[in-house]
Amino acid sequence: MNKFTALATAACILAAPMVAAKELALSYFMGPNHPMNKAVFTPFSEKLAEVSGGKLTVSQFPGGALNSSPPKQYSILLDGIADVAFHLPGYTAQLFPVTTAITTPGMCDDAVACTEAMWRAIEPIEQEFDAKLLALWANDPQVLYTKDKPVRRLEDMEGLIVRVTSAQDIPFTEALGASSVSQPVSVINQNLANGVVDGVAIDPSATMSFKMHEPANYMTTNIPGAGSAFVLLMNKGVYNALSEEEKGWVDEASGKWLSMQGGQAYRDMADRGIEIARENGVEIIELSDEERARWDAAIQPAMDDWLASDLGQGLTGADLERLFKGE
Repeated sequence: MNKFTALATAACILAAPMVAAKELALSYFMGPNHPMNKAVFTPFSEKLAEVSGGKLTVSQFPGGALNSSPPKQYSILLDGIADVAFHLPGYTAQLFPVTTAITTPGMCDDAVACTEAMWRAIEPIEQEFDAKLLALWANDPQVLYTKDKPVRRLEDMEGLIVRVTSAQDIPFTEALGASSVSQPVSVINQNLANGVVDGVAIDPSATMSFKMHEPANYMTTNIPGAGSAFVLLMNKGVYNALSEEEKGWVDEASGKWLSMQGGQAYRDMADRGIEIARENGVEIIELSDEERARWDAAIQPAMDDWLASDLGQGLTGADLERLFKGE
C-alpha cells in the first residue's frame, strides 16, 4: 500500500463514525409549556432519539416560530418549511370532512373515547392527509364560556355570537339559535374579553391552556358536542426519503400509543379546567338531563342532514358514525 492509499484509507475510517445525525424540524403554534408538548411532542422526540440511537432526532420550533398562524400549520408542512407539524383539522375543515366529523354531537363522550373512536376510523382518516400521520387524538366535548350572559336554557342561546372550532360545528350551534364564527384558539381569550364574541365553545382544558377563566364569568356544561381532532403530521416527501430502517424508527415512535397519551392528557385537563374555573369564581352551569333533551331535539334536523351527507370516499355521515362507534 502506497502512502497516498494508506492516508486515504485512514481518512475514510476516521470519517465513517462522523456521519451527521438527521434532524427533523417540528412546528407548533403554542408555547413550549403547553400540555401537548409534554404529552405528545416531547415523547415523540425522545422516543425517536432512543430507538434511532440518536441518528434521527427532533428540533422543536414552538410558539409559531416557523409560522405564527394556527390555520397555516398544515400548509407549512406541505411546503416543506416544517418536517413535522401539529395541526387542528377543524381550522381547514373543508379538507378533512371525515376527521373533523368526530366533533359531531353524540359521537363520543370524552377525550379518551373520542381518540379511540377516531382510531376505529383510521383508514379513511389517513386518506384525507397528504402527509404521514404520526398521531391522532381528541379533547373532551365542548363547554360554553360566556362573559356577560349566563346560558341556563335553550332560549338563552338566541342571538348570541359563539366562537366554534370548526365549520363542522356551525350547523349545530346555529340550530340552537346562536350565530357562529370559527376562530383559532390564539384569539379566543381576547375576543371574549373585548366582546367580539358572546361565547366560546371549546373543551374545558382551555381554562388552563388559554386562561379562559379570566374573561369568562360563566361556563355551561352538558351541551351537545363531542371532541375536536388534533394531528401530528410528517411531510410525506421527508418520510419517503428515509431509509426503511429510519421509517421503522419513526413508526415505532408514533402511532396509537402516542395518540392515547394526547387523549388522556386532555381528559385529565378537562376535569382540572372545570375545577380551576370554579375556584376562580366562574359559575358552573350544568344543564339538567331534561334541558339537555331540549337542546338535542333542537339540533336533530341538523343531525339528520349530517347523517345523510356525503363525506367522500363512499362514506355518509351515518357510515362514519357506525365506524366511530364500532358498530
